[in-house]
Amino acid sequence: MLDIADELRRWVAQGREFAVATVVAVGGSAPRPPGAALAVDREGTVIGSVSGGCVEGAVYDLCAQALDDGHSLLERFGYSDDDAFAVGLTCGGVIDILITPVGVDAPDRPVHAAALAAAADGETAALVRIARGPDDLRGRALLVRPDGTYEGGLGGDLRLDRTAAAEARALLDAGRTQAVEVSEDGAHCPGGLTLLVESSVPPPRMIVFGAVDFAAALVRAGKFLGYHVTLCDARPVFATAGRFPEADEIVVDWPHRYLERTDTDARTVLCVLTHDAKFDVPVLVDALRMPVAFVGAMGSRRTHEDRNARLREAGVTEDELARLHSPIGLDLGARTPEETALSIAAEIVAARRGGTGVPLRGAHTPIHHDTVAA
Repeated sequence: MLDIADELRRWVAQGREFAVATVVAVGGSAPRPPGAALAVDREGTVIGSVSGGCVEGAVYDLCAQALDDGHSLLERFGYSDDDAFAVGLTCGGVIDILITPVGVDAPDRPVHAAALAAAADGETAALVRIARGPDDLRGRALLVRPDGTYEGGLGGDLRLDRTAAAEARALLDAGRTQAVEVSEDGAHCPGGLTLLVESSVPPPRMIVFGAVDFAAALVRAGKFLGYHVTLCDARPVFATAGRFPEADEIVVDWPHRYLERTDTDARTVLCVLTHDAKFDVPVLVDALRMPVAFVGAMGSRRTHEDRNARLREAGVTEDELARLHSPIGLDLGARTPEETALSIAAEIVAARRGGTGVPLRGAHTPIHHDTVAA
């Protein structure tokens, strides 16, 4: 439900009653990942999506039912040979969906409100709910902070709350949302309960080095993909808000100096578009030794070979050099800055999600890959 936190936070502030359906687990070619949510209020207003359209109608009815009877439920939807185009996933996948009513007097409403506020404000927190278990526990919620403190409760043994908080902290570190199996007393895993842990973390960072036309297009593409985008260039005349209005942050500094002092993590994407050895070699020496998600550099194949030689001279190892996506981007035949930004963005998505970059037409690879990235 945290993926629609902005809208649900307003519903809470307005005192609305609503039911929220959240994807708990997926199998096969399911269209939406765990954590994807759809909500319905008393007036029948709908926000969000759990399947891209396949089962939305049935989920809407289940939300209305949950609002009426006040009970949470877990429902499985999958492909049916006998009735493929009725209530089922015609794409061949299977999804488990938790439907939770959030009434104005519901005991877990304060927990849901706090979790929605944290997600809407870009704070790090995890919402834990019992998806599968006894009827009197299903849907109970716990909000877990990065330091391990929590509020609310799962309604069972206190050891269950502590175990759930520990599992949530581990998933928060990776920025992941997934189901976790535990016992009812929280003493061991797996067990009789399924917990849905939804992680809310700040957007991942994209740092674009080089204030060029290609960078302006890539900044827009990065924003579209949900990154917090920083543009960095040592030349103040080029690194301006007027040229990069969609950047979250513009930094005038030498790229390697900025990279040394800024925060990065395992989700950070670094794109070096400077196309100038005095800028890109020093920053790449540092970038290739950092545990970030993606390091790419722009240039012709001749530039690529020259840059690799310079990086080796600077002490970069072959293993480190193998992490470099250069020339950056997929082969789309791109010419314009916008087309080039699309090719770079496509390579970033493929690298993070485990894609091949080959056309889906005629291929026999899965459309949805198992690689998980926040």
